[in-house]
Amino acid sequence: MSIWRWAEHFEAIPEAARISLGEGGAPLIRSRAIGPSAGLPNLFFKLESTNPTGSYKDRFAAAAVSDMIAHGRARCVATSSGNTGAALAAYCAAARIRCQIAIVETAPEDKLRQMLAYGAELYRVRGFGLDPQITAATFALLQDAATLPAAALQISAFRYCPIGMSGVRSLGLEIAEQLPDVAHVFSPAGGGGLTLATAQGLQNCANAAVHCVQPAGNDTIATPLRKGASAARDVNCASQISGLQVANVIDGDAVIEACRASGGTGHAVEDELIWETQRRLAEEEGVFAEPAAAVALAGALQARENGELTEDENVVCLVTGSGFKDSASVDRLIASRTCPILDAADLREALRA
Repeated sequence: MSIWRWAEHFEAIPEAARISLGEGGAPLIRSRAIGPSAGLPNLFFKLESTNPTGSYKDRFAAAAVSDMIAHGRARCVATSSGNTGAALAAYCAAARIRCQIAIVETAPEDKLRQMLAYGAELYRVRGFGLDPQITAATFALLQDAATLPAAALQISAFRYCPIGMSGVRSLGLEIAEQLPDVAHVFSPAGGGGLTLATAQGLQNCANAAVHCVQPAGNDTIATPLRKGASAARDVNCASQISGLQVANVIDGDAVIEACRASGGTGHAVEDELIWETQRRLAEEEGVFAEPAAAVALAGALQARENGELTEDENVVCLVTGSGFKDSASVDRLIASRTCPILDAADLREALRA
């Protein structure tokens, strides 16, 4: 399985240049507990954690690095809060391409270790991802570096890398194939590229409304979309949800247009609800997700509570990355639990309690 079965829907990349680590084909599973308890018996999870590096970003990296191969590029210059970097580092390793990544200040250590394991060169930038001016300046530096011989800029956003992002359309195409009568798709958003690509992939599903869900502390798109604005806005990020700390608009304006055209809207959710939803996914569904991957479900549950979803509709939530990506968030989940060391006799008593 790979995204290349959908190649006709991407930007043109010669078949000989296409690289794959088996990305795509993520399962769509029905909720066993959370959906029924919320009055959504047809709630589904798209489990993107099954991709090779543990997130949907492998769809981007497969297309982006393949395009680099096609054009003889030997140096990848990129930016990441974690998952994009891990994906690019892995695919660049497979293609024997040098990979240099500017990292947002708050990126989890687990994601940094994954990138380093693939051989990437990392540079964490103070204030990057939190302050819109520093973030814009960092993007400008990366664009300048990408003008070096044989270099290519890779940022997982349509504004910067439409060829790589065209590979992410495969996610929406898969949902359309797996659940043709889907009514609502909830997508988490930082810069918005995932939401836009998903909407593009779902264009042939006329009744599929695509919803943009963001942490309230990084509400660049969700509230403007909900309130009828035509443009997104820069913010000073106050959210602690790693991966969605994108203070600048990036693809936001196009997301607003695409979601509104589909009949979808925006949902801003608090960090506490996101962490609680992450816990529920693990404990009630057996789905081990990082906090950013629980954002879509948090938005769907909030929408249901507000009377915006009906019981008979098919609802899909994108679960975008594995819980192994962020051990600090796992520590939060299990803070009240322990694993004691017992003698065998004490184990007998514990098992009978």
